[in-house]
Amino acid sequence: MTSLPQASAEALATSQALSQHIAAEIAAADGWIPFSRYMELALYAPGLGYYAAGSAKLGAAGDFTTAPEMSTLFGATLARQIAELLPQTAGVIYEFGAGTGKLAADILQKLEQLDALPARYVIIDLSADLIERQQTLLRERLPHLLDKVTWLSTLPDTLDGIVIGNEVLDAMPCEMLLHDGRHISQRGVSLEDGRFVLTERALQDTTLTELAQSLIPAIAGYGSEISLTNRAFIRTLAERLTRGALLFIDYGFPAHEYYHPQRHMGTLIGHYRHHTLTDPFYLPGLMDLTCHVDFTAIAETGLAAGLDLIGYTSQAQFLLNAGITDELALLDPEDVRHYVPQSAAVQKLCSPAEMGELFKVIGFGRGISIDWIGLIQGDRCHTL
Repeated sequence: MTSLPQASAEALATSQALSQHIAAEIAAADGWIPFSRYMELALYAPGLGYYAAGSAKLGAAGDFTTAPEMSTLFGATLARQIAELLPQTAGVIYEFGAGTGKLAADILQKLEQLDALPARYVIIDLSADLIERQQTLLRERLPHLLDKVTWLSTLPDTLDGIVIGNEVLDAMPCEMLLHDGRHISQRGVSLEDGRFVLTERALQDTTLTELAQSLIPAIAGYGSEISLTNRAFIRTLAERLTRGALLFIDYGFPAHEYYHPQRHMGTLIGHYRHHTLTDPFYLPGLMDLTCHVDFTAIAETGLAAGLDLIGYTSQAQFLLNAGITDELALLDPEDVRHYVPQSAAVQKLCSPAEMGELFKVIGFGRGISIDWIGLIQGDRCHTL
């Protein structure tokens, strides 16, 4: 860990305060909390968690880079898909976890060019710090469209429009499971000599037990994750979606790949200053924690809730279908300073060796057309 960038004294103080907060909750719960609860606190504890405190998270100064931070063409290409679907709804876009606000700005800018602006653009975010950054960015880039954007911290009772989420599902708390060759245990967090450690307890939740028994390979030492939060989130969206679409982009696999016998270490990882870490307890509150998405679970949950599964494909296929190369062609190749980095970003977004294959796109609909430009070719629903 000595080679990792040093945190400031202020950041370390925040991390220590969060650690004390989590330790107090562990003590109040007889010395053990599920890992999902630890992850929830590490990411979202008010004023202290990773997404609730004021550290830079995205871009060169942050801990990781997302597609919207890499290229404006990502948002412009999503806007092409949204423009096709938006008129079939009440004209509202709902974005979850909007990061710096760059994706919202890029989408709105392109929709304005297409003469297809939404009636409203609703950002649903739990981070007061990120909301402030989003407002600042949109005020600087699109001041004339700021009145179309509203911010909410809770989900509306009904949704009629296009719901989008880029790298949202992976940031939701997950349960950690461990098979010892005979039984599956639930992993949680305890304290030993003042330090957080992973410890196991017998499964008690019926739903989690059934899922674990159906998904976790009976291999001694096999560890993996199951996200009940993801499933609940999709169910809630389905319950409230009266008409429209759900479009999620994230990294993950179908279940048969996710729970492959060789993936015995699971998928949980931490991101700290562009370093990937496997220790979930490194500087709580200063490190992002993520878990890859089980897209089979997402698809099954949406279908069970009465949504139409429109399609599932790789990020590369979706972006190429929706016209990212057309967006690149709109740029001036003579403007080398702008064109070259944008071209390189498109390569990274679409390359199978980069983000193009690991990231997937899944789309659901209700009461709208099932023909989406982004999912017109290369559908992989048969692999779920």
